[in-house]
Amino acid sequence: MIFRSVRDVSIPAIGLGTWDLRGSQCSQTVSFALQNGYSHVDTAAYYENESEVGDGIRASGMNRSDLFLTTKVWWDQLAADAFRKSAETSLRKLQTDYVDLLLVHWPNPDIPLAETIGALVEAKDRGLARSIGVSNFPSALLRQAQDLAGGQLVTNQVEYHPFLSQRTLLQTTQDLGMALTAYCPIVKGRVDQEGLFRDLAEKYSKSPVQIALRWHVQQPNVIAIPKSSNPDRLKANIDVFDFELDRGEMAQIFALGSPEGRLINAAWGPVWDPE
Repeated sequence: MIFRSVRDVSIPAIGLGTWDLRGSQCSQTVSFALQNGYSHVDTAAYYENESEVGDGIRASGMNRSDLFLTTKVWWDQLAADAFRKSAETSLRKLQTDYVDLLLVHWPNPDIPLAETIGALVEAKDRGLARSIGVSNFPSALLRQAQDLAGGQLVTNQVEYHPFLSQRTLLQTTQDLGMALTAYCPIVKGRVDQEGLFRDLAEKYSKSPVQIALRWHVQQPNVIAIPKSSNPDRLKANIDVFDFELDRGEMAQIFALGSPEGRLINAAWGPVWDPE
């Protein structure tokens, strides 16, 4: 496993996304993943599965100190008091005293950013989170948030994959000393249908999905959190560290990206970077 070192925080470059996993499927998936090479799990209050994620962690037998656990505060809970309660509730459901990373899930223009980031920093100061960051922040808002946090934000979790160019945001995160965490990194399996990925999969004796994930982790400040509940795919998703795409192949994949490739465009979302 490759790790990203960001502001003295070490983050596994591939984690388990848990969006839309529920009930026993969620807890069993988390437990299986942690028993088969994963050490990074991503959840959120909005996913309504934090209790099941906590159950899966306990069932795995993994030592808490070996796990990197992320959760997020939903966009309607970003006022200071609500933020505190949300973070505390998440810890109870996850059956842990702290998370390794606490994120603001989406920005909310109706709540002052200074208040939200103040509550986020307070959560870290109280020991509820070892590190902090944001999710779904475009570049201008990200710069404001990092300034308000005194440079403490370690990542911005956003949609990122070969069909969505995030050139501006990648540069911004690098400028701010942050990582970019990619959700939807395999475009819900769409890479399986793309000829370039099929060709590269044949060359390297890998799957198209593994090629896409390798493209992510070869970028210096990128983390990917693919989701699967299929045991074989879970194993395959972290079996991407025994080969390397060459510079030309990386460029070919980058060339597939455009601003029109976005899958997630929530009604409450911000105005995205043009590229």
